[in-house]
Amino acid sequence: MVTVRPLRDEDVPAVVAGHINGWRTAYKGIVADEVLDGLDQGAWAERRRTELAKRAAGESPWQTLVVLDGDQVVGHVSYGPYRTGDGFDPEVGEILAIYVDPPVYGRGFGRALLTAALAELPQAEVRLWVLEENERARRFYEKAGLRPDGVREFWSPAGTTFRYPELRYHLVR
Repeated sequence: MVTVRPLRDEDVPAVVAGHINGWRTAYKGIVADEVLDGLDQGAWAERRRTELAKRAAGESPWQTLVVLDGDQVVGHVSYGPYRTGDGFDPEVGEILAIYVDPPVYGRGFGRALLTAALAELPQAEVRLWVLEENERARRFYEKAGLRPDGVREFWSPAGTTFRYPELRYHLVR
């Protein structure tokens, strides 16, 4: 049975492990191996717990949902108002991250997460960023009705000088 619910503190280890596994699978051959090999589960878990605390204190506009296969967390989605250079645009929603643990790809967990996040976002327009070379993710988003809106930027992983082209996708409902 597929269950989608808000992230809890006890979910953090599974979310972080799935997120890192997702990166290492989805970005293999796109993002430099040294970046993927250097992903630090402890640091990611600390950031996730800090975000949970900020959310609980009303200091963060971001929400995170997890999807469960039975009682096991197998993916997550984070969403909220669209990020701008100096804050947020509350008129536009954003899917910040959506990852499913690779062993369960193709079983509907990503679709369940995306559907739940879109249902929670009140904005008529929702955007997200995807690496240009991430064909699998682009097909997934396009199947869900999102389309490139013509905006292209470069993303650099924290602490690196690498630059990767990414496309902005959007959905107007």
